[in-house]
Amino acid sequence: MRPLFSLALLVAAPALALAQASGGQSVPAPGAETSVPPPPGQSQPKPEAPEPPAPRPEPAVPEEALEPAPEAVKAPAPAPATEDAQAPALAWPEPPATPDDTPVLASDAPRTTDAQQQRLVNGAPLYNPNVSVHIVQKKRFADEGKHEFAFFPATVQVNGKYTHHAGSALQYIYHLQENFAFQVSGQYNWYTDESDFNLELIDKVREQAQAASSLLLVWGAQAGVEVTPLYGKFAFLNDSLAQFSVVLSGGAGVGSTRHLIRPEVTNEVDGERFTVPARFGDTGTKFLGSVGGGFRLQFGESYALRMEVRDLIYTARVDKVDGCSLADFEAMEAARAGNQDFASLQLSGSCNYQKFDGVDPKTKKNYREDIILGRDLVAEPSSDVLNNISFYAGFSILF
Repeated sequence: MRPLFSLALLVAAPALALAQASGGQSVPAPGAETSVPPPPGQSQPKPEAPEPPAPRPEPAVPEEALEPAPEAVKAPAPAPATEDAQAPALAWPEPPATPDDTPVLASDAPRTTDAQQQRLVNGAPLYNPNVSVHIVQKKRFADEGKHEFAFFPATVQVNGKYTHHAGSALQYIYHLQENFAFQVSGQYNWYTDESDFNLELIDKVREQAQAASSLLLVWGAQAGVEVTPLYGKFAFLNDSLAQFSVVLSGGAGVGSTRHLIRPEVTNEVDGERFTVPARFGDTGTKFLGSVGGGFRLQFGESYALRMEVRDLIYTARVDKVDGCSLADFEAMEAARAGNQDFASLQLSGSCNYQKFDGVDPKTKKNYREDIILGRDLVAEPSSDVLNNISFYAGFSILF
C-alpha cells in the first residue's frame, strides 16, 4: 500500500510545481509529513489568482489644460497568512508618483485643436508650435461708444511775440469708434494783452505791430474730429497700470477778437494826474480753425489726464473797430474838429460811436482823442492769418 501512495505523490509532483510557479507559493518537498492531514478546522489555503497589471497612467499635462487624471488603482494588500499558510503571493510594484509641476515635453504633449484646451495661459496659446510669445494686446478699457468731457483750466500761449493769451477751455468728445471721435470745444481767454515788446514800441517810437500780428482772441467755439493713431500702457509705482494714447485733433469755427487802441496812459488835468487804463476795441468775429496733438493718460475706466498743443488759426483782417469803418472814423474826426455832435452824423448802423465820444468822469479822459487811433487800425487792413500756439493741460471724465 505504501509503494502505491509514493507513486501517486511522484505523479502529482509536477502539478504542484506548476501551481507554485503560477501562484507564487512554495510547496514542501514530498515526504512523510505530507501524508499527515491538516488539523481539524483548518483547510489548505487556495492559491490566489494573480491580479491584472494596473494600467499605465497617461503623461502628465498642466492642470490648466486638462482635467486631473484619476489616481492609479493600487493592488490590494495580500491576506494575512495563517500559521500553516504558505508564503504570500507577490504583488505588482506601484509606479512612482509624478509631481503635478513636471514639465511636459513638446514631443510628449498631446496635439489638440480644442478651443478650451488652447485657451490663453500667461499670454500665449497652449500646444501651438506657431505661437511662442503673444505681445499684441487689446486696450484695457475700450473707448468706442463712450462720452468724454474734458476740462482745461489752463491754456497758455507759447509763441507770444506781440500778444499774450491765458484762459480755460471745455471740450465734449463722442468716441464713434475706438480710434475716431467727434468733438465740440469752447474756449475763453480771461487774459489777453499786448506783449511787453509791443508796448515798448508804442511808448518809445509811437509805433505798434500791425493787426495781423497783434490781434487778440477773446473766445472761440469749434467743432471737429479727433483720432487716436497710437496707444499703449505702462506700469508705475510697481503695481499700477496706466493706459496712454496719442491724440490728433482738428476743427473749425468762429472766434471773437479785439485789438489794443491805446495802452495805459497818465492823464493830467488842471495839475491833477490820473491813470487811464488801456483801451481795447472790438474787431468782430473771425473764422477760427485749429490743429493739434497731445497725450492722454487714462487711470482706470473713467478718468484721464490730457496734455495737448494746439495751433489756433484765425484771420487777422481788421476793417472795423467797435463796428466803425474807415468812412465812419473820417466823419467823426471831421465832426470832432468842428465840435459837432456825433448823433447828427450819417454813420453806419453798426458803428458804436458812443465809445469815441464824451469824457470819463473818473480819469477826465476825452474819448474823442481815440478816434485817430481807431482810424489808423482800419486804414490799412491786412488779409494775413495769425497763429496762436497754446499749451493745454487738464483732465477728462469718460462714461
